[in-house]
Amino acid sequence: MKKLLSLIVLVCSLAAVVPAAAQFRYGPTVGIDLTSLKFKQTLFDVDKSVGYTAGVQGELMFPGIGFGIDFAGLYTQRGATLNMGQREIWAADGYGRERSYLHYFEIPVNVRFKWTRMSGLEDYIAPYVFGGPSFSFLVAHNRNKALDYAGGDLGVQVGLGFELFKHWQVQGSYTWGMTYALKTVKLDDFSARNRTWTLRVAYLF
Repeated sequence: MKKLLSLIVLVCSLAAVVPAAAQFRYGPTVGIDLTSLKFKQTLFDVDKSVGYTAGVQGELMFPGIGFGIDFAGLYTQRGATLNMGQREIWAADGYGRERSYLHYFEIPVNVRFKWTRMSGLEDYIAPYVFGGPSFSFLVAHNRNKALDYAGGDLGVQVGLGFELFKHWQVQGSYTWGMTYALKTVKLDDFSARNRTWTLRVAYLF
């Protein structure tokens, strides 16, 4: 929670000192993700699973230099399929091929650079790159007594995208989970981190 409050204070501080000409925009965003859970050891196979994300995205761009920040509030479903039945320690308890659902409220905050000086071409298409931390707070998960879930997840993401006709933004990103998302109950040190590919579309007003 302290990290979230510090992040909010930082964003507000930046907004207070930027020139009045800085452009702030926001709008809805939706997308899909492909997630795997990276365990410390390979004790059973983990299959990637498709999830979804939706929410509101904001962008604050500094005029003339192409740099800015973007942030969002997202409801995100992640997870993967865990083949726990491959090991007797879980197969003996009746576990087999188990789908793990992780539902988060996610707040990504990125520094971005957008190419805005392309002799007018940027009015139609403007590529951009971005990167920064992503704070995820677990709000729900499916029932699996063999697993213990963390209350949240800190990730680092990088990505690229295109802005079309000054409003539409299409972007892809990859997020490395830096803290564990879940761990097994029987093996205390057997934990996993999220690894997520995301494709999102936004419309900024």
